[in-house]
Amino acid sequence: MSGRVGDLSKEQEDCLQKFKGRLKDVLKPGHDDYYLLRWLRARDFDLNKSETMLRNHFSWRKREKLENIADWECPEVIQKYFTGGLFGVDVDGCPVWIDPFGQIDLKGMLKSAKKADIIKAKVQLLEKLHSETFLDLSKQKGQRVESLIILYDLAKLGMKHLYKPGVDAYCEMITMFEDHYPETLKYAIVINAPRFFPIAYNIVKPFLSEATAKKTIILGTNYHDTLYRYISPEQLPVCYGGKRTDPDGNPTCRSQIGQGGEVPLSYYKQQMLSADIDNAVCVSVGRGSSLQVECEVAVKNSAIRWQFSTQGYDIGFGVYRRTTGERQKASKMEEVVPTHRVNSHLVPEDGSVTCTEAGTYVLRFDNTYSWTKAKRLHYLVEVLEPDTEDFTNPNSSQASFHIKPE
Repeated sequence: MSGRVGDLSKEQEDCLQKFKGRLKDVLKPGHDDYYLLRWLRARDFDLNKSETMLRNHFSWRKREKLENIADWECPEVIQKYFTGGLFGVDVDGCPVWIDPFGQIDLKGMLKSAKKADIIKAKVQLLEKLHSETFLDLSKQKGQRVESLIILYDLAKLGMKHLYKPGVDAYCEMITMFEDHYPETLKYAIVINAPRFFPIAYNIVKPFLSEATAKKTIILGTNYHDTLYRYISPEQLPVCYGGKRTDPDGNPTCRSQIGQGGEVPLSYYKQQMLSADIDNAVCVSVGRGSSLQVECEVAVKNSAIRWQFSTQGYDIGFGVYRRTTGERQKASKMEEVVPTHRVNSHLVPEDGSVTCTEAGTYVLRFDNTYSWTKAKRLHYLVEVLEPDTEDFTNPNSSQASFHIKPE
């Protein structure tokens, strides 16, 4: 049995009635069986876990003052440069959120808006989805609508999207969605997944529930036939093989779907001179010397991600791969990222690189050009391995990935 209204086993029905009894002190008239079953399904009808989840949710709503969320004014930069928008319905009449996520400027967004406000903007959207969109579509359809499809377009996604503060913020949004809006997702369909997608997926996968992972469909560039099984061309923009455009003929339908783009510097807030990097290592790089930070990469196509800042002065930075098992000078190693001077005393530096081969990689902080000043350095370095799922679709002539839903 699906665990939905009209499709409950005897055990599930008994569990629902007990759930109502346990929560009678906090339930309101609008908390009907459809609502309560969402929380039960999210915890596989485990009464204790479902009760804890829902009570935590009620406490969170009170703490975040969500009764006034509709009146909150979202910062302009988020309205203009965050990607995505509700657009059309799927073949069953459920709403579709289309998100060209590959075009978002995560660094620019977090330098221009508070992380809390970015997450709050998503909460405001989800509240409107449940209080207005689902109800309107339910009336039109004549039966309950309570879930949506999210279509993620990862075209233009690159290594810059591994920007750690941005990834951390996105993972917080996933956790918020899983904890407070369970069973809202019908399917997540990812299209134009790039070759380094297994690395990105491995970062976010720990934040996905098992149910969400099973609802995820990951595709490459040959996505149209599969996509049409869920969303008809009549409900898609022309840029995705559909038949809809903006009134002015724009094929991306940007009047309804935020297209992201680089955030102008005019939105940036004043930067601190030294980065506040969580768990950073703090060292001094002596005058006329360099510091080599070693990274052991065991799996090819992993990525090395770094953040660092210096106090008062710039520093040189480069990435190398050892060609022997012993410590080497930079001139003897394979150059991966050429050494260059970085103004990390003005703006915290971050970046990443894909390691096409396993081995020992060296991040070299170069202060050999300075004979008078040592440099105080704060750095964080991580090795990100690709997911072990076999994403390659052997039936496709182009790069394609897939996870079949159950």
